[in-house]
This record gives sequence, C-alpha cells and structure tokens, in this order.
Amino acid sequence: MLESRCEPRAGPSTETRLLAVDGGLAHARFDRLATEEPLEIRLRAANEVRTVAITMRTPGADFELAAGFLYGEGIVERAADIRGISYCVDVPAEQQYNTVNVDLVARSLPALDVLERHFVMTSACGVCGKANLEALRARGIDAIASDATVAASTLLALPARLRAAQGIFERTGGLHAAALFDLAGNLLALREDVGRHNAMDKLVGWAFLQRQLPFADRIVMVSGRSSYELVQKAASARIPVMCSVSAPSSLAVDVARAFGVTLVGFLHDSRFNVYANERRIRLEVPAP
Repeated sequence: MLESRCEPRAGPSTETRLLAVDGGLAHARFDRLATEEPLEIRLRAANEVRTVAITMRTPGADFELAAGFLYGEGIVERAADIRGISYCVDVPAEQQYNTVNVDLVARSLPALDVLERHFVMTSACGVCGKANLEALRARGIDAIASDATVAASTLLALPARLRAAQGIFERTGGLHAAALFDLAGNLLALREDVGRHNAMDKLVGWAFLQRQLPFADRIVMVSGRSSYELVQKAASARIPVMCSVSAPSSLAVDVARAFGVTLVGFLHDSRFNVYANERRIRLEVPAP
C-alpha cells in the first residue's frame, strides 16, 4: 500500500520587509513573497539509495511533485510501483523537509541514465534538442488518439477560472500555475510553484497518486508559456488538450504535433492560437 507522511515545515509564501517608493515618497512595509527552497528527490529500493533530482520549488505538495516527476520521466508507471513517500530524517533538522524519499516496491533501482540531466535543476525549464522526440518514442509514448473535443467558448473561459483559483499568486504575484479542467471547463485541480514544470509535476503527481492516469478527456492550462518539457509531461499523462496564456516554443510545437497534443497558445480575452491538432477544437460558426 502506498504510504506517505509529514507535511513541509516552510509555507508557500514568506513575509519580508521592504522599502516602497511611490511618487518620490518612501515608506517601509511588509509584503509576502513566493517561498523558494531546494528539494532533493531520493529513490530507494531495498538497500540502494540514489539522489535523482534537486530542484528549486515552492514548499507544498512535495510528494506529488516527486511522484509526478518520476512518472513524467518514465521511472514509475503506476502508483503501485511506489511503496511509500516520506521526508528524510537522516539529514540536519533544517533540511528534513527539503529531502523526499520515494521507496519503490522493486528490489533494485531501475536504470536511471535518463535522469542524469536532472541531477541539478532550476525552477526554469532547461531541456532542448529534437533528439528528445526520439527519447520519448523510445519510452513507448505514442500519439494520443483521444476523440475528445472542446468548444472554443469553453477554452476562452479558462484563464479567468485559473486566475480566480490561484490563491498563493494573489498573495505573492510570483507563482506559476497548472490547472486541470474537464471538457466542460470545470476546474478539477490546480497546483502552484515558482517553477512552471514543478507546478505541472505536482498536478500530474496528484492524479498519479489518486490513480487517475492516464487521461483521455482532460484539459490542462498553464499560466506561462508552453515549453518542450511541459508538453512532454502532458503527452506522458495522455492529456489531449494543453493551453497557455503565452506562446509555445518551437520544440513544444514539434512535440505536440508528434504526440497528438492539441496545443493552444495566447489564450485570453476573445482570442487564441491553435498550433497543433486543431481537430479537437469546436468553433462556433456565426449564423449567416
């Protein structure tokens, strides 16, 4: 049975003192910033232990982040592969909530060459190169064949719903979000983080631990741009429609076209662009 325990000590936002200048006048006040701390993800099987990633993240949903990251990289395929997730207790006290152990059911660690590029990650996305398309295919990821469709009017309502649900962003103004919607535009889950890929991992990790993967009739929306890494994570989770309020990268479009992800960008107000697999978007044709 999958077990997890403990909650992070640090909160998602941190109070700080600052000097505010307005119209030539200055005054001291307090504000809240998005917390950013390192998270070390350790993989354990029997007596083997290995650090597989160190990422800068916003504390909270750390177990989901670890599970989503490992799922997105193809290290685990189902929740039953994980025996338990816990914070590490064999490190100095101030670091105990910045190290997560993921215990596998397997008696030995899997091949981890794919994770070499992740040993130290930042809160930005940093993976490029079209060779990664072949790497995804080698993992057995094929094109999403979902027949799901969504109305254009439903997509246009998503940015406001995402923003309304961004509680930490409202307090700090410094977080990315990844939100999951059904085809009617109902919000199912949302996760926030200083790193856009971390927010996506937390969202996918939530679904993974709830045994809701793979998806076939869901929409994911991210608050920033669509990078290669985000689209790859959507393809791995079999999410057929991905939206963002900003532009995708060229490699993100290549991945979306290759793996059947409907990719929507610049979604705001009354407009959006569809960069890949437009067949899933139902347009309302004005009456003559």
